[in-house]
Amino acid sequence: MKASIFDVAKRSGLSVVTVSRVLNGAGTVREKNRQKVMDAIKELDYRPSAAARSLARGRTGIIGLIVTTLHDSFFDAVAKEINDTLALQGYFLAVSVSRSFGNQESHYLIQEDRVDGLILLSPVEEERFVSELKKRNIPYVLIDNQLSENNASAITIDNYNGGYEATRHLLELGHTKIAHLCGLDVFTSTRDRRQGFIDALQEAELEPFAIIQGDYSMDFGYQTGKKWLADHQLPTAVFAGDDYIAIGLINALTEAGIRVPEQVSVIGYDDQDIASQLRPFLTTMKQPADQIGLAAADMILRKISNQSKRTTGLKLKSELIIRQSTAQVSND
Repeated sequence: MKASIFDVAKRSGLSVVTVSRVLNGAGTVREKNRQKVMDAIKELDYRPSAAARSLARGRTGIIGLIVTTLHDSFFDAVAKEINDTLALQGYFLAVSVSRSFGNQESHYLIQEDRVDGLILLSPVEEERFVSELKKRNIPYVLIDNQLSENNASAITIDNYNGGYEATRHLLELGHTKIAHLCGLDVFTSTRDRRQGFIDALQEAELEPFAIIQGDYSMDFGYQTGKKWLADHQLPTAVFAGDDYIAIGLINALTEAGIRVPEQVSVIGYDDQDIASQLRPFLTTMKQPADQIGLAAADMILRKISNQSKRTTGLKLKSELIIRQSTAQVSND
């Protein structure tokens, strides 16, 4: 039998009124009681009636999510957490894949009365999106924003620290000829990861073997590896700006008989699903997709319910995941 609001109240040990307040995003509920209700909802797999709640609130019951691609397991994980969290509050998630502001689908979501709020994941034309959302008075949250003036409405990763920690890992393994393959500067994450790399080397009084910029793609890593091989110039370690670049590089090295990590250590970023599926398993900086998605969903819900007139952004840290693609520098 489908669980009711009365079942949730009984399981949480709270009143139906309190449960209703939590479901409607009221800011008057204590955080301890709110968590009890959320735990009960999960345990009972309770699903509020979206139609009834939307009618009562005078809202659509839909929150939009705009992403630049679906071919990314990190983005997928973030979107799943957002969807699951919003579903517990009776919201539906409408996803649009768009690399530009003028895309018809993304523009559709921004039209008045289409959505109650919007989450943008790594927006490329951030300024145009934000300007339009403000003009239409649509609550919004940014994930991996590019403009610092929007940090108060953003969930970000400390990419500087991630780049620094990745490089420190290679330095602690004894590497001194370390290269960095980074993405395009349109992304703040690119610039921050690169600066962390540079500062870690400077602390060790070392210069980069190379800093090369390209797309976040396997082909960029592969072609860079082929060029190094053709020039007979290889670093002993590489910090790749993401896992796809790292895997492309490893493919080029492996084809040429260069052993990873025995001859060249490689570390990536993101901890995509593929990082733990191809050999050698990839050492990488893991972004906390579940925390990002949960924080973004919580922030947009609070904005929609006007719980906080002045929001504060959140910055999370990446975690070093050591696998098989990095090793102590060889003295051969």
